[in-house]
Amino acid sequence: LAIRDEVLDLEANGIQMIQIDEAALREKLPLRHSDWYTEYLDFAIPAFRLTHSGVKNDTQIHTHMCYSEFTDIIPAIEDVITFEASRSDLQILDSLKENRFETEVGPGVYDIHSPRVPSVEEIVKALHAMLTKIDKDKLWVNPDCGLKTRGVPETDASLRNMVAAAKQIWEEV
Repeated sequence: LAIRDEVLDLEANGIQMIQIDEAALREKLPLRHSDWYTEYLDFAIPAFRLTHSGVKNDTQIHTHMCYSEFTDIIPAIEDVITFEASRSDLQILDSLKENRFETEVGPGVYDIHSPRVPSVEEIVKALHAMLTKIDKDKLWVNPDCGLKTRGVPETDASLRNMVAAAKQIWEEV
């Protein structure tokens, strides 16, 4: 409910796109697959959805799952989702396709935990790979996680390269 209050405050102050981090939903699953829904997901998913209940229809909610193994719970996800894919060789994208995931995704075009600035060419290459698995109209271009571990100069340069790469890709497609 505290997160819901914050989300509604953000919306009331003009924010129309809000990312809510999911705190390791997959990691709390019971050991027995047969207990996943009855013992956990039937409670956890509605509880998570409560965090963004009450927003207007035109407020876009993004769910973020960082470094989480969640391929087996994809059918339970309904929001736009951003996640780490840069270190996993984009394997999650195959699972999304297999599960006919319908909403938009931001797989993370570079690893923010690595203390370096990714080049425009590197990000373009990652986007080309993503576009072989995701429709261009459903792809969000974003880093794979939050930027709190990076300094301002590195973050600024990385984001500028990411924007330049995205512009280059959108001109191509």
